[in-house]
Amino acid sequence: MTTDIDPGAAVGQTGRGPRPHFAWIVAAVSFVVILGAAGFRAVPSVMMTPLHTEFGWSHATIGAAMSVNMVLFGITAPFAAALMDRFGVRPILTGAIVLIATGTGVGVFMTAEWQLVLLWGVLVGLGTGSISMGFVATISTRWFVARRGLVTGVLTAASATGQLIFLPVVAGVTDRFGWRWASMIVTVAALAVIPLVLLFIRDRPRDVGTTAYGGDPDSGVESLPNGSFGAAASGLVTGLRVPAFWLLAGSFAICGMTTNGLIGTHFIPAAHDHGMPTTLAASLLATVGVFDVVGTVFSGWLTDRVDARVLLVVYYLGRGVSLLVLPVLLSPHAEPSTWVFIVFYGLDWVATVPPTIAICRSWFGAATPVVFGWVFAAHQLGAAVAAFGAGYVRDADGSYDLAFYAAAGLCVVAALMCGGIRLAKPAAVPEPA
Repeated sequence: MTTDIDPGAAVGQTGRGPRPHFAWIVAAVSFVVILGAAGFRAVPSVMMTPLHTEFGWSHATIGAAMSVNMVLFGITAPFAAALMDRFGVRPILTGAIVLIATGTGVGVFMTAEWQLVLLWGVLVGLGTGSISMGFVATISTRWFVARRGLVTGVLTAASATGQLIFLPVVAGVTDRFGWRWASMIVTVAALAVIPLVLLFIRDRPRDVGTTAYGGDPDSGVESLPNGSFGAAASGLVTGLRVPAFWLLAGSFAICGMTTNGLIGTHFIPAAHDHGMPTTLAASLLATVGVFDVVGTVFSGWLTDRVDARVLLVVYYLGRGVSLLVLPVLLSPHAEPSTWVFIVFYGLDWVATVPPTIAICRSWFGAATPVVFGWVFAAHQLGAAVAAFGAGYVRDADGSYDLAFYAAAGLCVVAALMCGGIRLAKPAAVPEPA
């Protein structure tokens, strides 16, 4: 029996010929799961105006429900790996999908504001938070040695792909049949992936009698680093002792404010205020999802060649300028200048992630995954503030203009924060226990 493993070769061959390594099946199903979970990310901005029209709920109220969702999404993320490590991937994944389906499905019967907060905020927030960076880290770490970076990038991009697929569909169905039918589409999409999870998702390669893709069959099972509640708490303590963590978390919170919180939640109603049809605005926002994949890959390439601080300064300043001019670009039609904004914002949307991780790695080394989990939590807290704050501004002023201008100013603050980070890691920086 040969013990030499080619990372590109199939593992688990039979007399009938080679089969794909089971790791790729797990990765494919994980991609579909993240894709389905991303469907809800397309719902709030499309349904804000219909909910406001039918129930009279203010933009701030609907934004508050999304704030709860984003806070729970961010807080759950650092602990998702620990939950899967303790209870298994399939139970946590299935439970998360059920929470998302319950929140969106039961939501068609809601008649009160507290129900919106409970269903769309709490249930869906916990569900989507369990299918985020922690889940991606679990799958890529346990199932892959070779191609781990590729798999991580593809699974991370699944969320943007989900936005691309669902936004036009949700907008079209909402426009023609009403928001309840659109909500049910998201529910059905979430439930449809449960059989795939039960059939193909396994905790570790040893559960199907194989090894991680590209791994040594004689090596022991690789444990998931930072996969305990103690490690998550220790990572937060470690970060809080370092000024660079505060600067990264603060700038990334502004990143969340100006992406998921502001544009992701309020772009469609803001465009609708200027007479743009919801379906057209949704198509523009979906286009952001196309270009953010390109922008992230290109940003990762640049991060290997350019000072990460310089990249972040350029990204945030460019984003601030684009937000400053956005109010004059919105109109009933998608003018060429509007498309320029969409393309640039898409390229810049999550381009901040690779350089932020690079700076985090220079300070925290092996503790980077769990420390970055808390930086990501700050991102979602910022998004939550903007989701509510922009809605409040819209209710008070009848326009989103002030929210866009304030966000532009915050981008300048983020650029200054990133420019003030030191890259050299002092020897005194403690490692987590």
